[in-house]
Amino acid sequence: MKKLRIGIAGLGTVAQGVLHLIKNNGNLMSDRTGIELVVQRIASRSARPDVDLLGAAFSTDVHDLVADPEVDVVLELIGGEGLAKELIESALAANKPVVTANKAVVAAHGDQLLAGGNVPLRFEAAVAGAIPIIQSLSQGLAANRINAIYGIINGTCNYMLTVMEEEGLAFNEVLAQAQALGYAEADPAFDIDGIDAAHKLTILAALGFATSYDFSALYIEGITQIAAEDIQYAKELGFKIKHLGIAAHTPAGLETRVHPALVPSSALLASVNGVMNAVQVMSDGAGETLFSGPGAGGAATASAVLADVLALGSLVAAHTSDALGQSQDKPAVDTGPAIRRVAMDDIPSACYLRIPTVDRPGVFAQVASALSAHSISIEAVIQKEQPSADASVSIVIMTNVVVESVLNAALSELSALDTVVGDITRIRVAPTH
Repeated sequence: MKKLRIGIAGLGTVAQGVLHLIKNNGNLMSDRTGIELVVQRIASRSARPDVDLLGAAFSTDVHDLVADPEVDVVLELIGGEGLAKELIESALAANKPVVTANKAVVAAHGDQLLAGGNVPLRFEAAVAGAIPIIQSLSQGLAANRINAIYGIINGTCNYMLTVMEEEGLAFNEVLAQAQALGYAEADPAFDIDGIDAAHKLTILAALGFATSYDFSALYIEGITQIAAEDIQYAKELGFKIKHLGIAAHTPAGLETRVHPALVPSSALLASVNGVMNAVQVMSDGAGETLFSGPGAGGAATASAVLADVLALGSLVAAHTSDALGQSQDKPAVDTGPAIRRVAMDDIPSACYLRIPTVDRPGVFAQVASALSAHSISIEAVIQKEQPSADASVSIVIMTNVVVESVLNAALSELSALDTVVGDITRIRVAPTH
């Protein structure tokens, strides 16, 4: 039995989940892997007398984890970018492998942190909670050329869109409900504006396409503009609205974008509801694979953290420095020339448009004429009568596949019409490969 002594930075929900799993399932982990996990030291800003530290030493300085010669592996579970990045860098410099659940740090600094290559940095828990998508991309699908990755990778957005669909509630009502249940933070912007999903997609794109960790290259859009009526109209047209991270290799280059998308109701991703996450991978050998499970929560994230810890324990037990120096989280193939990133303006997609207009004859003809002037065809239309004669009416249109910049020009022209009386909602149709 090989002992692996771990140091944990943080005592939040995930760290407590790690301690809980080690306490309850430690013997099971040892039987399966031959690794006995020992919690050597814990560091956090404040003590938690109510938490069982499993006999570990405690301090308020996270750098004590690096200085302690008895700590074999450092678990960075404090979040944020400043102190967390310092801790990861100092641990790697001290030849201590690191396991982190910190998607923001990896997305922003992954290239730098992985540049040394001699000490493992593992981050399965940074994307999609308990779903082993990092391991799958790095190992399980290593023989495949990845064509596309589509992900429902933010549980808050997926929960809100699901409730809006099932209960017909307005966005603000569902947000308040999500906050009351703990699915959304008091300041929910990180989730509902798409930043959280973009961090995760940055990591998936880097691993799936052997490219850089370039958060700045992503187009990012949240769900704040989605109304209950959009979800109902989408249903009538045969779609569900999901907030997706999309990384797709096309003849023009690599698309990396996060935004709401219309997914056919028959598609696998359409059936993923509530706080669940799912990542669908299209590859040449394995074909279409779907990985689904809880994407957040202390227990789910702790499960992914400990999967990385036990994998590192197996490397240590191999007693070879070469094995220890190989991190699964590097691209599985030589990156070669840099992959061209496709600008959002150059990406083609079919689109759903909800256009609020005055309710009078000839308005639809105006709208159709403006779209036609940009060579945009109408594939489907919904226009329903309103209960009162002076109310506005929404014209809902599905366009053909059109390049983003062309549609933007058409939308600018439409918005300038005096018959259009509010903001136009645009939702792209998810690509199919």
